[in-house]
Amino acid sequence: MAKFILSAFADEASPVFTEQLEALKRHNIPLLEIRGVDGKNVMELSDEELAVVREKMDAYGISLSAVGSPMGKISITDDFEPHFEKFKRAVEITKKLGTERIRMFSFFMPKDEDPEIYFDEVVRRTQAMAEYAEANGVHCCHENEKGIYGDTLARVQKLHAAVPALRLVFDPANYIQCGDLPRENFAALSSMIDYMHIKDAFLADGAVVPAGEGDGDIPTLLKALAETDNTYMLTLEPHLAVFSGLQNLQDEELTHKYTYESNEKAFDAAVNALKAILEKIA
Repeated sequence: MAKFILSAFADEASPVFTEQLEALKRHNIPLLEIRGVDGKNVMELSDEELAVVREKMDAYGISLSAVGSPMGKISITDDFEPHFEKFKRAVEITKKLGTERIRMFSFFMPKDEDPEIYFDEVVRRTQAMAEYAEANGVHCCHENEKGIYGDTLARVQKLHAAVPALRLVFDPANYIQCGDLPRENFAALSSMIDYMHIKDAFLADGAVVPAGEGDGDIPTLLKALAETDNTYMLTLEPHLAVFSGLQNLQDEELTHKYTYESNEKAFDAAVNALKAILEKIA
């Protein structure tokens, strides 16, 4: 049976970093994918602030699974060189925080244009990022965000074939919001998955729901992983309530079937839904 290790974007529980760590500790989640820290994106932190982050994590016994960076979240028509300089800093931050993974994206495509027009430029930029990261002991982990080049199965496969160093993050809800069926994409990509984001949604309207209640087939996907002998990291990115900064993370307007009275309760609901699935397939 596979072993699952849990991680989370704990800034969905609270923008306050110590409260994020408390939420992880309360649920016995050993890992954090860091993104927002006390109202700042992790990319904005100084070396001194990064040192404080590490000290607090050590005090709580929490380690980093990845840096949830926004790298690659610019238009493919934007100037790449300034962004690449920011990426170099992102790699430095990743190393300073003691992890080898940096979550990134493959550039937003102009609306109403064929993404394939930009494939060569996507590869050039992504290859530059992946090669720089690998040379510095860091792995680029590509998430299938809606609206970027690598958002549907065919383009994800094409991009990863062109940039072999790129690692794959599988997000079921993002595929749903692109009109793809996660179970079909999982069948094609399961051997390539570095880690999964646990986020579920409805195909009908893209509404985000707790894991197992949408069209992501998350229980089936996790059962398939459980039947292997591998270890998999599952990172909760539930998006069950609008938390501080969420609208800055993605362009589309989110809809929700459920509402929660606080970010903390929404986070708790997401954790409990995932743990209920894991208990059933254990």
